[in-house]
Amino acid sequence: MDFGLSGKTALVLGGGGGLGSAIARQLAAEGAKVAVGDIDHAAVERTVASLSGGKGLALPWDLADLSVIDSNITKIEAAFGPVDILVNNTGGPPPTPAAGQDPALWGKSFQQMVLSVIAITDRVLPGMRKKKWGRIITSTSSGVISPIPNLGISNALRLSLVGWSKTLAREVGGDGITANIILPGRIATDRIKFLDEAKAKREGRPVEQISAESTASIPAGRYGKPEEYADVVAFLASTRASYLNGSTIRVDGGLITSI
Repeated sequence: MDFGLSGKTALVLGGGGGLGSAIARQLAAEGAKVAVGDIDHAAVERTVASLSGGKGLALPWDLADLSVIDSNITKIEAAFGPVDILVNNTGGPPPTPAAGQDPALWGKSFQQMVLSVIAITDRVLPGMRKKKWGRIITSTSSGVISPIPNLGISNALRLSLVGWSKTLAREVGGDGITANIILPGRIATDRIKFLDEAKAKREGRPVEQISAESTASIPAGRYGKPEEYADVVAFLASTRASYLNGSTIRVDGGLITSI
């Protein structure tokens, strides 16, 4: 199936991590020119070095710093042209209860995870509207549907992006632009490994026991692969997905029990 991404310009945020790196590789394999942003300079360089089929641009990018947005997008436009596909993928805050957290931590996390996504999207939207084509894909978490214990900040802030994206979808749909949410379940990344280890330490149990319990709760019987998540993102970015707008897509192996 031809996804129609050859020659398109994509920006993948958080592209140095497991999910972001897999997404960047899949979009590049479909022929897209891929700019990859991440706070980890070495990781973003590794991702770009792994791309095949398309062109890559590494951008060291601290999402908490809103002042660099315009200059980074300008670099992408100079190298590849206006952004056609935006993948909003941010790192998560530290695991914490919802109650009793420092307001400064809430503010820092909100700027990194929410304000940055909104501001970057606003920066690239005029180019998409001019072309009458664009894809805005925002990666969140299964916690927006079924809140995850001890991820209070993540559950709250990622859910705000769902409301924003759904509202945006109605505003841009007539311009040939789609805005969708994609959420991972238990995908085998360093972030999930870290969360399993943190839970094991918190509860005084072996991490293998934590992972086994988590796996047992997934109907598919295993953690997902980053590449499986990236395949769904690539479809949402494609010309084939032109009538998918304002949706929330779960990639969780059946983990979330609610309808």
